[in-house]
Amino acid sequence: MDRVFRQLADATSSTYTYLLACPATHEAVLIDPVFEQARRDAALLRELGLRLVATLDTHVHADHVTAAWLHHQRCGSHIGLAAAAGAEGVTLPLAHGDRVAFGRRHLQVRATPGHTDGCLSYVLDDESLAFTGDALLIRGCGRTDFQQGSPQRLFRSVHEQLLSLPAGCLVYPAHDYKRNTVSSVAEERRWNPRFGGPAGQGPDEGDFVGTMAHLGLPHPKQIDRAVPANLRCGRPAGDGVVPPPEPAWAPLVWTFAGLWEIEPAALEERLHAVTVLDVRERAEFDGVLGRVPGAQHLPMAALAGAAATLPALAQGRPVVTVCRSGTRSAQAALLLARAGVPEVANLAGGLLRWRGEGYAVDGGEAG
Repeated sequence: MDRVFRQLADATSSTYTYLLACPATHEAVLIDPVFEQARRDAALLRELGLRLVATLDTHVHADHVTAAWLHHQRCGSHIGLAAAAGAEGVTLPLAHGDRVAFGRRHLQVRATPGHTDGCLSYVLDDESLAFTGDALLIRGCGRTDFQQGSPQRLFRSVHEQLLSLPAGCLVYPAHDYKRNTVSSVAEERRWNPRFGGPAGQGPDEGDFVGTMAHLGLPHPKQIDRAVPANLRCGRPAGDGVVPPPEPAWAPLVWTFAGLWEIEPAALEERLHAVTVLDVRERAEFDGVLGRVPGAQHLPMAALAGAAATLPALAQGRPVVTVCRSGTRSAQAALLLARAGVPEVANLAGGLLRWRGEGYAVDGGEAG
């Protein structure tokens, strides 16, 4: 049977989002959508003439915020997640053995706990594609040391629910940190070092438990932000912040923090048409990193006390805020927006990323 299929990437979190649709009915689902990529995904759905009927998260993620709530607000799509996750706002609670229909096609729901206790994998009706979340990665698997993880349960889940699929079934994980895109059940049976090997010679459950106990992984950077938000299906806390209409002056990304960000390449193309505001301290502005060409200097301390003059500072042009890493300038962008500056965005990654990608600076040191 025919299908529409797209694999979409979020570079920041190394997350893959998957679009599946039935060409006969134009009904579509998104698997593991990312908050900051909601506009990209909505644009693709629109261009392909598809109607989103559901978003399906494989689990409560710890490394990014889901776009499920945003899509629900935009088009009324169902929010699918494991009932066992206990999240607020789920409209399609799922359990092992359920089916999620999109037109004439459907996904089988398979419980694959172990990375978290609410992990699901989604298998296309003809068992040609499996979307395995963090349960089974390409030549690896998700960690088991937080969110009620269990290496014993994960080992059994992968063997019983995923590696038992047909050898030719393609495996599409939620992440890959080496930019691999797809594997197969046959490959993972043979070459996944945590589960596979020659027939009868692969690791057993005891081997796997020992391996997972000694990974020594750092605490996830986004967990304190992502998990509470994902337990609300991506709805911002309090009254929430719904993205304003898409700006026309540059291609921007709306972040969960409630502000627009601009990529270095997009800023470089528009330097002649924007006001760049550098909010670092004077020593930094004149220091080794240099500054974006033509940037004006107004440190955060002065910015916070100059609310009444901020709209004039924009000179009738969009404002892009800049700092070393993008953290202080994000706060500056919020201050400017609250002060009435109509078009403002933060430079994603700050001067570190700007220089790292090879863009020109005024001043600073070479290197």
